[in-house]
Amino acid sequence: MSLRSTVWSSKEGRPRTPIRVIAGVVILVLVSVLFTIAPFFVLSVLDVALVTGAGTGTMLLSTGLSGIASVVGVWLAGRYVDRRRFADFGLRLDREWWIDCGFGLALGGLLMSAIFLVQLAFGWITVTAVFAGEALLSAVMGSLLLFLIVGIYEELLVRGYLLTNLAEGARGTLGIAGAIVFGTLVSSAAFGAFHASNPNATLVSTVSISLAGVMLALGYMLTGELAIPIGLHVTWNLFQGTVYGFPVSGLELGPSIVAVETEGPRVITGGGFGPEAGLVGVAAMVAGSVATVAWVRHRYGTIRLETDVARPDLRDR
Repeated sequence: MSLRSTVWSSKEGRPRTPIRVIAGVVILVLVSVLFTIAPFFVLSVLDVALVTGAGTGTMLLSTGLSGIASVVGVWLAGRYVDRRRFADFGLRLDREWWIDCGFGLALGGLLMSAIFLVQLAFGWITVTAVFAGEALLSAVMGSLLLFLIVGIYEELLVRGYLLTNLAEGARGTLGIAGAIVFGTLVSSAAFGAFHASNPNATLVSTVSISLAGVMLALGYMLTGELAIPIGLHVTWNLFQGTVYGFPVSGLELGPSIVAVETEGPRVITGGGFGPEAGLVGVAAMVAGSVATVAWVRHRYGTIRLETDVARPDLRDR
């Protein structure tokens, strides 16, 4: 095997998987600098108060810029490195896509509501307040936009881009099914690692977030679309933080519709990291996985891995 063939696939007319992933990371970093670091640097030079002020406004601006950078970065990497159409990263926004997204949105809210009710029933949490008023409405709308952006760009990056590239690269060795499972496990581990530096993170929380990554990946594995993962991701976070007042992956996000105080064992409740790091969260992830499989079987009449995840439909050169 020549040096060129180790880094370039003549058959596909594009770099091999390790080079594609590295190139994709480089593109994403460069675009992130352009869209995130540079604007904040300009604002700081201009002495704009938003940069130094804490709160939802700053977080929303930062997250919004990160979301734009991620979408642009994946589009550039897909077009010029992967030779894939942007829609082929799981974003074919047809009628079926939106129906599946609606299921994901409902599932995320139901799972987090079940976590809240179970903990309340067993005395592991106590409701300390219920908020109302214009300030809360503003916070809810801001959080909705925040979690919508996070759900879209994290799923696009981790499931749409990373899982897809890993599965494509491994299919020659592991076969289609093995490659998709491999891509799911590695991308889910990366998803957990991305949250390892969050406040109150532990090894247990990192493993739990990796399990959440598998739950989120199931919808993509079985349909080839990010509809279910995006919907589930958005409302899982929204109901966790803004509705029920739990920490979201260790982050305290301000006003919530219900304020709670966690009193139960950390191994069950997740403690300061939130339910995702506790057994109650893991149980919800298992339930979410089962529900996703049941939904796909109901909608499409069968359960099978979507081969397009590991078999690229390359655009013209």
